[in-house]
Amino acid sequence: MVVFDHTLRDGKPERAEGVREPVKYIHNDQTFVSGPRRVRDHLPVGEAERLLQGRVAIVNLWRPIGETVQSSPLALCDSRSIALNDLVASDLVYPDKVGETYALVFNPRHRWYYFPHMTPDEYLLLKIYDSAGDPIARLSAHSAFDDPMSPADAPARRSIELRSLLFF
Repeated sequence: MVVFDHTLRDGKPERAEGVREPVKYIHNDQTFVSGPRRVRDHLPVGEAERLLQGRVAIVNLWRPIGETVQSSPLALCDSRSIALNDLVASDLVYPDKVGETYALVFNPRHRWYYFPHMTPDEYLLLKIYDSAGDPIARLSAHSAFDDPMSPADAPARRSIELRSLLFF
């Protein structure tokens, strides 16, 4: 396993430098093209090519920070309800590189789940990429959203995501 990245999120308009807001559009952090690219980005060339001959997955660990989530909870789409043609590759432009993520187009077959009132001692694992051809769950489309059940004065959500490469 290689932990290669982390992201802090805060829903307050005034955030510390480097802290991002919750993402409120449906997406998956990697595509079937950018998943293997991540392995090459973070490992020496020979080792990356050797490991890419086997099964590779990218998994995010997501959890709240500081207090229970009362606003902008995370929702996940059941992977079994996503058809391949629901996925649209989209460029994610950074100052130093261009990444590729999936956006998800609407399909009435999508089944969504969310985890209200998650506490900092609760975690979600999101499979972001899996090189296995297994149709059950190769990715986890997800999004923060404005929950109409959130109190008007709910504190802004704070969370962290750790991204890791797994090799089988």
